[in-house]
Amino acid sequence: MARIYFVAATVDPPIAGRVKTTIRNLILRWLVLALGVTLATKLVSGVSCDDGGTLVTVVILLSVFNAILKPVLVLFTLPFIVLTLGLGLVVINACLFLLVDRLVEGFHVASFGDALLAALIVGTTNLILLSLTKKNQVPREKSPPPSSKRLNSQDVIDV
Repeated sequence: MARIYFVAATVDPPIAGRVKTTIRNLILRWLVLALGVTLATKLVSGVSCDDGGTLVTVVILLSVFNAILKPVLVLFTLPFIVLTLGLGLVVINACLFLLVDRLVEGFHVASFGDALLAALIVGTTNLILLSLTKKNQVPREKSPPPSSKRLNSQDVIDV
């Protein structure tokens, strides 16, 4: 005899709520990236940013490059990344810093070493601040697990 159990399912939150959360997360990531780039300009003598408008441009370009260009670079350099135990990702981030230096007037990176230090600072800032903010976020409600109590005869359909 086969038994079929019915479990109540919860409905996902409305789309507007998910869009709000996504936009909030995007803005948070941009703010953390802006803080990381600002720290890099203050701590690394070879990295400088002229003004706030330039900083916004740098943050937007780095975000776009991290979303589009970085996955392609990671795919092509995967053996190098594996051999360096992940440190090759810092080299890729440094290359992205140098690319942004070439594209944005008012943002200056003096050398590859300075770009490497800046990438380390930005990566560390992202890691620390985003991990702190994830701990403070309220987890999404999930459907409760099926109760462990014994099912009564009304909850089971015999076929």
